[in-house]
Amino acid sequence: MSRFTTQDDITLTVDGKDTYEEVKREGRYRECKRTQGVSTTDLVGRMLLMTKTHHSNIDNSEYQQHTDNFGKGPKGHSPWTGVSQFLQTSQKIIQFASGKEPHPGDTIIYVAGAFDLFHIGHVDFLETVYKQAKNPYIIVGLHFDQEVNRYKGKNYPIMNVHERTLSVLACRYVSEVVIGAPYAVGKDLLDHFRVDLVCHGKTEVFPDKDSSDPYAEPKRRGIFQTLDSGNGLTTDDIVQRIIENRLQFEARNQKKEAKELAVFEAMKRQAEAEHSGGTAQEAH
Repeated sequence: MSRFTTQDDITLTVDGKDTYEEVKREGRYRECKRTQGVSTTDLVGRMLLMTKTHHSNIDNSEYQQHTDNFGKGPKGHSPWTGVSQFLQTSQKIIQFASGKEPHPGDTIIYVAGAFDLFHIGHVDFLETVYKQAKNPYIIVGLHFDQEVNRYKGKNYPIMNVHERTLSVLACRYVSEVVIGAPYAVGKDLLDHFRVDLVCHGKTEVFPDKDSSDPYAEPKRRGIFQTLDSGNGLTTDDIVQRIIENRLQFEARNQKKEAKELAVFEAMKRQAEAEHSGGTAQEAH
């Protein structure tokens, strides 16, 4: 490996040293900017909260009451570990989008769902969809948060629709995303995007609000296909793993934030010392 690339999010070893210290010393380190407001720690915290309000109103008292309880130390907060509010912008979408339009001869394939906590199960499914045609153009319809909560219940979705949009757009198999797609895959949607094939995985298909089959129209047209990716991992599985390891998560976060705070304070002192030294030299 000639070069190592990571996000600008500090990571420390058990003794508090920079994980990439040796790589940096060898001049083989490259840093890419992380997406502001996207935090793994925050997502895990949402899974542990198990509230229905975190995705619709982050200022809700039920959410705010608990955001500081997931492994945060009592003596201040690290700038790297903590709950942050994700703010969607058009520029972020442009950065993640492929920008490609379908070409003549492309097979336009439509899939829909929540795609919450975008994981390897989703990737394997989309790869399977991608293999259904020689020149696939995959459009993913993402349901709004309220719709996902209607058919999945509990505290789903963990990620709001804006976060889920970027997650799906980042997948190499996806060409386009419909943000807030209708739950029922109807005539208007199929005709508008000139869909050739509609696919769904092995997961349960929940009925629409009127108890109808959301895939009735593509089935009537003979363009509906159920695919088995061979990967049974679900968002529920991931959430259950996190909940079962809640205590370990809290302890890990407390240690991580304490080390980060120590490094952050050291960096501040070093910067102040360098500034003071420079000012003294200018005075002479």
